[in-house]
Amino acid sequence: GRDGKLAKPRQLHNTHWGLVCPAETPEGQACGLVKNLSLMCHVSVGTPSEPLYGYFINRGMEVLEEYEPQRFPNATKVFINGAWVGVHTSPKDLVDSIMHLRRYGDLNHEASVIRDIRDREFRVVTDAGRVMRPVFTVQQEDKIGEPEKGSLCMTKNHLEHLEEWHVVNEEREEMATGWEYLVKSGCIEYLDAEEEETAMICMTPEDLESYRKQKLGYGEPQSEMDAAGPNARLRTKTNPTTHMYTHCEIHPSMILGICASIIPFPDHNQ
Repeated sequence: GRDGKLAKPRQLHNTHWGLVCPAETPEGQACGLVKNLSLMCHVSVGTPSEPLYGYFINRGMEVLEEYEPQRFPNATKVFINGAWVGVHTSPKDLVDSIMHLRRYGDLNHEASVIRDIRDREFRVVTDAGRVMRPVFTVQQEDKIGEPEKGSLCMTKNHLEHLEEWHVVNEEREEMATGWEYLVKSGCIEYLDAEEEETAMICMTPEDLESYRKQKLGYGEPQSEMDAAGPNARLRTKTNPTTHMYTHCEIHPSMILGICASIIPFPDHNQ
């Protein structure tokens, strides 16, 4: 209850990053027990999972009733909303196809796709009540006509389309515009806490750029870092062990809630 002096339920867990505001909470007795959502946080409404079951079967999933462990000892288990529905022998292809469907609007953007390689599990979650947040997507493969591998999927063409969206014409009704357009064209993806565990997210597009330079063999010149001076923005050092970024934060300040983000100069307190 509220009169208990336990510290654990009052603290933010690491998996709440970006979903729950770290600053806005009541003072006194209810401190830390009442939490606020972050600015871009979104609560899932839930979508039917039946079509996914049929899709998985068409994609070569062996149904649980017909599964014989001796035949495929290393097969990956497939779960839909926590229920084990079958096994699949080539999970990477299945994950890639589901990701592609979600990224380009054929599957609802609220569905979560989690592949646990270590436990050989593939989970798809479509239920209601999960908190999710949007992040930019990063191009994973070199494809003709698409952005370079390791750069944001969002290009100048997308920005030009956003500037034209206020044009009123007959096509305006059918066209996806604004935020919806960015989600449907695969520039932005919603992740929940569970899927975020399997993603590698960088803080800003500049960090993405410096990471790409580092991969190509250009080090960051020391003189440039010194010249920035005391007022320069703090930048995270690139982690040499990072294999590849999958997503990029929209803006670091999106971890705050509404009340905390309207405080002027919150980082200049006493």
